[in-house]
Amino acid sequence: MSSNVVESIQPVAAAIVSAHQFELVDLEFVREGQSWYLRLYIDKPGGINIEECAMVSDELSEKLDAMEPDPIPQAYFLEVSSPGAERPLKKEADFQNAIGKYVHVGLYQKLDGKKVFEGDLTAVTPTTLTIDYLDKTRHKTVTINREQISQARLAVKF
Repeated sequence: MSSNVVESIQPVAAAIVSAHQFELVDLEFVREGQSWYLRLYIDKPGGINIEECAMVSDELSEKLDAMEPDPIPQAYFLEVSSPGAERPLKKEADFQNAIGKYVHVGLYQKLDGKKVFEGDLTAVTPTTLTIDYLDKTRHKTVTINREQISQARLAVKF
């Protein structure tokens, strides 16, 4: 059901976001406990501010209330926010823009005994990612097939 909601709302949300020259980073409809949340993550060069998030929220709320049939018949919370410092990498452009940056990549199955890699993204192809990472005190490089990746995001290096 949540994928149907996202599919029906995505064009409306994308139109509102792009009209302001913002980027729609991600859109999700998820259940947490007893509540449903429609979340939009938006961004722009230099970052997004709270007023811009509120503006998009107001416009989207108005559009969703006017849609027939109602794309979300149950009660839900609408949240519009910045993707933050640990922005998800989903689109091809996200991966290309992350080259040279510190990333966190989770896998469906272990590769070289690890299910999570954090390091510098050094190369991106249509089918692979290459990451330089630190294994204890040794620098290593791993090339990961994209179909093995469960999730990828920018990460904060400590």
